[in-house]
Amino acid sequence: MNEDLTAEQGEVTALLCQEDELQDGQMREVEVEGQKVLLVRTEGRYGAVGSRCTHYNAPLVKGALVGNRVRCPFHGACFNVMTGDIEEFPGLDCLPSYKVKVEDGNVYISFNRKLSRRVKEMSSREPEVNHSTLLIGGGPAALLCAETLRRNSYQGRIVMVTKDALPPFDKPKLSKALNSESSQILLRSEDFFKQYGIEVWTQKEVGERETNLHNIVFVINNVLGLSTGSRWVIMLEENNVKFYMKDRVLEIRGEDGKVKEVVLESGAVLQADVVVAGIGVVPNSDFLMGSQVQTDSRKAVVVDEFMKTNVPDIYGAGDVTSFPLPIRGGQRVQIGHWQMAHSHGNTSLPVQKPWFDWELIDRYSFGEGYTEIIFKGKVEEGKFLAFYIKEQVVVAAASLMFDPAVSLIAELMSSGHQITKTQAQSEDLSWLKL
Repeated sequence: MNEDLTAEQGEVTALLCQEDELQDGQMREVEVEGQKVLLVRTEGRYGAVGSRCTHYNAPLVKGALVGNRVRCPFHGACFNVMTGDIEEFPGLDCLPSYKVKVEDGNVYISFNRKLSRRVKEMSSREPEVNHSTLLIGGGPAALLCAETLRRNSYQGRIVMVTKDALPPFDKPKLSKALNSESSQILLRSEDFFKQYGIEVWTQKEVGERETNLHNIVFVINNVLGLSTGSRWVIMLEENNVKFYMKDRVLEIRGEDGKVKEVVLESGAVLQADVVVAGIGVVPNSDFLMGSQVQTDSRKAVVVDEFMKTNVPDIYGAGDVTSFPLPIRGGQRVQIGHWQMAHSHGNTSLPVQKPWFDWELIDRYSFGEGYTEIIFKGKVEEGKFLAFYIKEQVVVAAASLMFDPAVSLIAELMSSGHQITKTQAQSEDLSWLKL
């Protein structure tokens, strides 16, 4: 980069490149005084924003740029490359944006402070406003709901009630970063909640709930299909993970308060120092039994496209709800997923298809009921792209070592573009712009 820095009144201006160095639809990560910036040229304009996703700091230059949006290659968060605003979750914060100027064939940016992320402007509590909102639960849906209310100038009282000992925290990290301190996984700081007048009541529950856990069943995510799922299992087995299929935990034995072994229904006895129970998602809605709020046969709270229940002024969001998915023709679904809960909490954004990430395999969309899988690459070699087909169209995609294919597919599908089976079968994937 040919860099020419000037400073006026604390603002730094940097020459980044010649105008013709970047073609339309291209992006480049550049560094100015230790600050990494994503420079983008799209639809005839230049934009410059922070280069790292505000979710888990993935390099956005490796993601997919479609129009004015860049999609993160890790977990599918989307940002507007002109404003830096987050447009699709997961993640909470926006990217910083920089002023771009094209002059005499040169591209310059200007900025006056170093930022890695940006919080949208929000209001706070005004004591004279006699209105309250109660949020039951401390997950991302509740947090996004509180923040969305404040961003839309709601100045009443907001109370968030959670049975957890912590305010909203990053639950996926519990299985990805096992040595994290509690302070490292909080989604927002205590000062944040104070600044915007959001009360968080921890270790409190609404009503009474009974839990009667008998068995823990280990099931391998049929979500991926046999071939893709089998490859996932093989990769884990190569890293000394052993699976006991079609088996159940009968008993966990311990001594002096420490676990020693796990007894399976098959009779196998496993030596164990630590047991991680992957129980799954069971809607915590027992406290609503006997009320007027409608639940379905799986105890999920039934809501409409605006997250409204059948009772006025009561809304539902997140894992506990059964909701219509617009991009599947209003099919009612229950999806226990981190990204989806973010979308529910902010009803100003359309409900998207979920982006699943298993560290090893990326998967986008809700492919329930698919009838066929079309593969590109070779599953057995650990590099592939899978298209999930239903009624002659692609309803989901999964990949391994094929970035940014799933990001590009996600952008196409979220914009309403229908990918056909014929396109998926073609040897020519130029339509995907890989």
